[in-house]
Amino acid sequence: MMRSFHAIACERETLAATLDTGDRQTALLIVSGGNEIRSGAHGGMAQLASRIAEQGFTVLRYDRRGIGESSGQNSGFLGSAEDIAAAVRFLKEEQSAQNIVAFGNCDAATALALFGPDAGIDGYILANPWVIETSSAPDTQEPTISSAAIRSRYWDRIKNPRTVLDLLSGKIDFGKLIKGLKQASRSEENSALSLRLRDALAGLDQETNILLAKRDTTARAFLSAWNSADFEPIRKKASITVDNLDSASHSFADIPARNWLTGKILESLRQA
Repeated sequence: MMRSFHAIACERETLAATLDTGDRQTALLIVSGGNEIRSGAHGGMAQLASRIAEQGFTVLRYDRRGIGESSGQNSGFLGSAEDIAAAVRFLKEEQSAQNIVAFGNCDAATALALFGPDAGIDGYILANPWVIETSSAPDTQEPTISSAAIRSRYWDRIKNPRTVLDLLSGKIDFGKLIKGLKQASRSEENSALSLRLRDALAGLDQETNILLAKRDTTARAFLSAWNSADFEPIRKKASITVDNLDSASHSFADIPARNWLTGKILESLRQA
């Protein structure tokens, strides 16, 4: 494995990118979520790239325009279509990649579903897709969490015997608990973003693996949309599979979650 650094042209700007080279024809494109730089939180994406490249797969990751070492203005994940396309062109034209599988977590997963087809991506690994409406990036504004996600979270707490003890001892604020339960009882429609993601998934013919840390709030919000009537036709698509991990780690940071994620990515790459 060899690691090198590159400047990728993206419209009139430059994407700072890191490439770990392998000898297989299938490459992995890692798209960072939120406003994270390409190394990821605590170097998580850099470590993931190393583990994948050790198995012979070339891995590219980059800073979105306006993030980290890349030039330009940060337009958020909904403005990242050209960034994704530029990275794919680099892998195909400069690295002669025959197949490109793309991985993204959170809003990067949603961006890949929305913009990946036009970029020419051959397979998708979408972790904890972002479906919550905000006016800014997921890590810069407090989102409005879906009622279903709140219900799931409270149900987990209610099932825990320690919750009763905490209520009796005063460690849990009873007033806040009631307020939360009232919020969880609201009925709601799917967000416009979740419906846009639904339409994007409907158009994906490539193999798509959705990975969920099922106790993560973002994953719960996605599952609320996924299990709704709006997504019923998408749930029947043979090209889309959903795998759940019993974890609350949004970034798959702990060792068991990290190993699970690595295994799922390698499985998709070997089948591409």
